[in-house]
Amino acid sequence: MKFLKIAKQFFLDNPKAFIGIALVFTVVLMCTFAPLLTEYVASARVGRPHQPPSADHIMGTTRMGRDVWAQVLYGGRISLMVGLIAGTFVILMAMIVGITAGYFGGIVDNILSLITNIVMVIPSLPLMLVLAAFLNQVSPTVIAIIIGLTSWPWGARVLRSQTLAIRNRDFVHAAEVMGETKKRMLFAEVMPNMLSILASSFIGTVIYAVMTQATLEFIGLGDPLSVTWGGMLYNASQTSAIRIGAWWEILAPSVALTLVAIGLALINFSIDEISNPKLKAQRIMARFRREEKKAAKQAAKEQLKTAEQA
Repeated sequence: MKFLKIAKQFFLDNPKAFIGIALVFTVVLMCTFAPLLTEYVASARVGRPHQPPSADHIMGTTRMGRDVWAQVLYGGRISLMVGLIAGTFVILMAMIVGITAGYFGGIVDNILSLITNIVMVIPSLPLMLVLAAFLNQVSPTVIAIIIGLTSWPWGARVLRSQTLAIRNRDFVHAAEVMGETKKRMLFAEVMPNMLSILASSFIGTVIYAVMTQATLEFIGLGDPLSVTWGGMLYNASQTSAIRIGAWWEILAPSVALTLVAIGLALINFSIDEISNPKLKAQRIMARFRREEKKAAKQAAKEQLKTAEQA
């Protein structure tokens, strides 16, 4: 009960976090339990071409007679997997390079900063376009790896700057005097003070990866055998779905992408509000006003009850 009370208060203080988590959790849950929500296979022909939404096919069918609802659910697994892989790779690389460079400084900082600057000037989207043209198609896994390899320098630069500011604080010097190892200094003293930056970087990379994959597949450079949200938009474009009135083929993957992007963006905004002292003060004042109004209403009810009894 105490946990539920704390969670309720957290979401009351952070409505953006509540809405964002609810949106993302709902989409992830639906994609995870796709077999329970549809009886069809995403790549199988199960109906007539361009069949409108009905009781049998709640989001209609594609030009190939495939169930759109099944494709949204199963395609979401791959699209979200790309974001998760890329985000995890980016955050690990940014942590290793950024925190190490900022803490040790000297020649280590110079070498890692040079590598970071070199990777930073490599444009990820043109690189993926070139690879896609060279390899004919690019699988979702390759897209995730390329995004991860080319997107970590920005996070590493931010973490390096933050580490430079933290390493000269009193608690770090105290830990050094106590004889703590370098490894413990990095992971127990420095890194916990940057959790908000790490979380924000991870979520931002996930959004970027999901949208970049959808963009590549929409322009026809993805794997045609993989069912993804971007691939659904590409197929709908190729079959002129909008022109012939099959709006459901465009609407379904577009809504899924929008919900995930909005949900993750709201979570990112809420992280900034929690970690930013100015925004945190505003949130505390808003909570105080809520409690003040609640107390005023309670006092008014008591006065009314006393008057009725008199």
